[in-house]
Amino acid sequence: MQCSIRRCFIISVGIVFLWIFITLRAPGEIEDDKKVMVIKGQETSYSSRKELSSLEDWQKLTFEYTKKKQQRRKTWLTVGITSVQQSKGSNLLNTLISLFHASSKAEQKLFTVLVHLAGSDITWLRETSAHISSLFSQQILAGQLLLIHAPPDAYPTMDGIRDDPNRSVFYSKQNVDHAFLMSFATNLSDYFLLIGDNVFCAPNFVTHIRWKVTTMRSNPWVLLEFSNIGFLGKLFHSRDLSLLAHFLLLFHKEKPLERLIPHFRTLLVQEKTILCRPFLFYYRASYSTFDDKQNTQAVKEKDSYSPDNPPGAIFTDMKVLDAHFPWEAYSLNESFFWTHNVSAGNHLTVILNYPVNLRRVQVMTGSIMEGEYALEKGQVELGYDPMGMSQYCTSFIILDHLLEGQLDQEVLPKDMGSSVSCVRLVVKARQVGGLMIRHIFLWEEKDEIEENSPELKINQ
Repeated sequence: MQCSIRRCFIISVGIVFLWIFITLRAPGEIEDDKKVMVIKGQETSYSSRKELSSLEDWQKLTFEYTKKKQQRRKTWLTVGITSVQQSKGSNLLNTLISLFHASSKAEQKLFTVLVHLAGSDITWLRETSAHISSLFSQQILAGQLLLIHAPPDAYPTMDGIRDDPNRSVFYSKQNVDHAFLMSFATNLSDYFLLIGDNVFCAPNFVTHIRWKVTTMRSNPWVLLEFSNIGFLGKLFHSRDLSLLAHFLLLFHKEKPLERLIPHFRTLLVQEKTILCRPFLFYYRASYSTFDDKQNTQAVKEKDSYSPDNPPGAIFTDMKVLDAHFPWEAYSLNESFFWTHNVSAGNHLTVILNYPVNLRRVQVMTGSIMEGEYALEKGQVELGYDPMGMSQYCTSFIILDHLLEGQLDQEVLPKDMGSSVSCVRLVVKARQVGGLMIRHIFLWEEKDEIEENSPELKINQ
């Protein structure tokens, strides 16, 4: 707490930089006398700050800009996205397409999409903003889509990082990225929805969220969760965003974003998680780029969100129907395994071709929209010590129980994820009717990637 004054100063200067960068260094592209604000990085993007004589000049210009911003039409919801540069591409464009395509014209009038382009590479900023402006010029002109960027020197220093430096630096930057995003969104709307840059959205998600907020009027809440994965699908009151931004900046070095948010919720006296069904947002397992040479096909590559699913065989003692087979639950596409009338002890087991070090396991059951046919009671187990011709594992350790048919968990401690040969989904109670096992996703721990590219180590 001795550094709180220094941190507050950094916060203030950082937010000032955020406002002014957009005002001064985001040249407009004018077509048919209509101004479209597009962030285009230039080699001298940040040099103009040196021309200001003092902090008072910044504050004066910031006040003028915020005054204009506050005069814009206030919407009911702001959808906030922070996007960083990925070494193997980004799915931000697909995420934006999903947001607008999943919403009716009436619903689109209720929300604003705010994107923080949090990379520092000028070329990436220019290309990303150009792609967005070409695909979403109508939404930008209507004020439904806003792009912001905080320059690198607005970020606090990374002194005093503990534990794994690469991992902590990444989480620290992620927290600060989102602090800037939330600070900017404070006065844009009544509510703020946090999602990622690699997701797809359920149809009419705005209507679902609005209905839930209406039903919760008599019950005070701080955080509603429309996904049980990481920080995805978290809904806040906009009045809390300023406090949340300060909270993230104060503890940005301490924990990842998805672990700080529950602490913030608890501090504002909401002790229990409020999960809202159906879940409305899911991470994509693959992405397609918008390169002109690849417009006609989806290019599947692995990014920080995408599972590895090492090669293996799938076995089950559940009923197998003609339409959907067990191996479809382990594929990386949209297929799934369908069965019915399962009993306690039934299982679906992935037996890997070779032992792997796992860092994360995700199991999803039930339909995407309504959550129907989810496994009511089940658990996920990690298997070790394979033997015999079938390489069946001789020992298992419980990873965790499914919550409402879902599990998305990091494998901690790390030695628990070492040399895993089997991953098993076990039914814990008889369930009459259909069961949909949508997917089993596995992520490997790859030390060589983490050491060389810490930005790839994103936690969901």
